[in-house]
Amino acid sequence: MRWLAAFVLLASPAAAVTCENIDHLGASYTVCDVAVEENLQLYLRDDDDNILGSFSAVETHTGGQLLFAMNAGMYHEDRAPVGQYVENFIEEMRVISTDGPGNFGLLPNGIFCSGETFQVFETLDYLARKPLCADATQSGPMLVIDGALHPRFIPNGTSKYIRNGVGTNADGSRAYFAISNEPVNFHDFATLFRDHIGVPNALYFDGKVSRLHAPQLGRSDFGWQMGPIIGVLDPNW
Repeated sequence: MRWLAAFVLLASPAAAVTCENIDHLGASYTVCDVAVEENLQLYLRDDDDNILGSFSAVETHTGGQLLFAMNAGMYHEDRAPVGQYVENFIEEMRVISTDGPGNFGLLPNGIFCSGETFQVFETLDYLARKPLCADATQSGPMLVIDGALHPRFIPNGTSKYIRNGVGTNADGSRAYFAISNEPVNFHDFATLFRDHIGVPNALYFDGKVSRLHAPQLGRSDFGWQMGPIIGVLDPNW
């Protein structure tokens, strides 16, 4: 799969990742649009099995330059993934299909899968379909499920954080990664994907520790060390 993505990049002009700041329901967000032809990958560990944890560490590890990157899923105190984690076809962590504490257990949760297409699957649907994913990361809750908001979200929710997540379009040709630039509730964040971006399925990545690397906007967030990171390397670097 990776060699195919690399061939496409060499055979045709690279499609640049596009990041822009937008407003939705009176709040500011940054949305990055990634085409499936681009070499989107997950990053967790270096060659010595140490958690990378930062955008700069990913660049040092790969020897490349990131066009875009974001934290990509919840993790334990040791920064190991909470649920399903697949990197370059190798599974590090199995699917967790039961409920539990925290946002991850606010079912339904889901899995972002990068393969021949980009897809966000509800977890039980993912288990039933068994898609071939070059990279996959599980998180929760789902934000948008087949065009409907998660049933537990309420319009005036008072729990507000900086939040980030991902949505995929209907044919799987594009993934949209979004982060709020100010604290927002789940409902408003989910409507960003459903109503503003217009995708049928979207998945929450995290809150409070949400980070974005978008050099075209002069932005590279720092702070707590992260677990899984998703990003696109510059193919011309």
